Amino acid sequence: MDLSLFNTFSTRARFEIVWEHGIFIAYRGRRGYRIELYDLGNFVAELWFNPETNVLALVRGYKSQKALDPFLDQINLKKMFN
Repeated sequence: MDLSLFNTFSTRARFEIVWEHGIFIAYRGRRGYRIELYDLGNFVAELWFNPETNVLALVRGYKSQKALDPFLDQINLKKMFN
């Protein structure tokens, strides 16, 4: 699947795709949300959860390296390739 197709699906469908096919990379917190980063092959996706309400607020895919910056201090590349 490519990013353009992924972004045409509903939030629920994107969540299911990430849940079934994504590989968890890292998470971070922001404004009360837990933001999880997943690898989907040729792009990455973020899942935004509100841990207090357990509600999925956003699922977005991207290829931008700049969008990965907030996760860089948590990603261990050695673990990813072992």
